[in-house]
Amino acid sequence: MKSLTPVGVVQEIEPCARFWTERLGFQVTAEVPEGDKLGFVMLEKDGVQLMYQSWDSLKKDVPALATGEFKPAISLYFIVDDIREVEKSLEDVQKVFPKRETFYGATEIGVREPGGFTVCFSQHKGE
Repeated sequence: MKSLTPVGVVQEIEPCARFWTERLGFQVTAEVPEGDKLGFVMLEKDGVQLMYQSWDSLKKDVPALATGEFKPAISLYFIVDDIREVEKSLEDVQKVFPKRETFYGATEIGVREPGGFTVCFSQHKGE
């Protein structure tokens, strides 16, 4: 294996893309329109990639994944250099948990991004 890139399936991509680009400095590296909205977007920063696909796009792309009660869930865990910088850029975002110190030597903050996914940012001591 060489890499892992999560793909979040959401109702609306635009708020998610703005969250990552405006707050955390990600760049959009690819977009696929779906009517008057985005159907897919790829974002990147410092070698980290994220992708989002809309439910409407998924229904057309892989119908079997968009039927029934399929409810995917994922939490994203990022290791960062400066948790204070991240916390400042997310000060008005809904917190899943406030900044905390963990038993394994990390300082973490958890938020909910616009697509509903939980995102944890963590600075580890000595890194």
